[in-house]
Amino acid sequence: MIKVLIDSIRVSLMSQLRVVILKDPDSGRYLPIFIGPCEAEAIAVKLQGMSVERPLTHDLLKSVISELGGQVRHIIVNDLRQDTFYAQIVVDQDGQTRTIDSRPSDAIALAVRLEVDIFVDESVMERASITPDEEVDAEAAGEVDGEAPPSERLSLFEDFVESLDLDDLDSEEDEDE
Repeated sequence: MIKVLIDSIRVSLMSQLRVVILKDPDSGRYLPIFIGPCEAEAIAVKLQGMSVERPLTHDLLKSVISELGGQVRHIIVNDLRQDTFYAQIVVDQDGQTRTIDSRPSDAIALAVRLEVDIFVDESVMERASITPDEEVDAEAAGEVDGEAPPSERLSLFEDFVESLDLDDLDSEEDEDE
């Protein structure tokens, strides 16, 4: 098992999909997991220290586990099958350790509320993690020697803009008037 931290939650501007990025601080590997908007919000609310007027579902789960005498030890993203991640919530109750099947997003939302460790199985990290290329990292930080001029770096964007058919916009504006 590899202990990870929540690096960030990101939103795709094109599709509005959310991704939670888990990071292995020892190896620098990142594990992106697509999650739903409600779960992303539940995780972000807690990470940002925001308060909510009424308990969210993950707050309720935290209370139920506690009221039943359980204590969450950690969560683990334990499997990846057909592009779907699986997780478990590991709970101690009455001297027994119980594992509860969970979606990773729900397990992570609970983990941030309880401030328990998040782990990823090594086999999952091997199959699905990414390691940023050092050159890409350096370029993002503006540290690459012989860096390409901005005009070359933006060539893909320029190609896209040039491919747009802006004549359609003119005809739509004429129709609106």
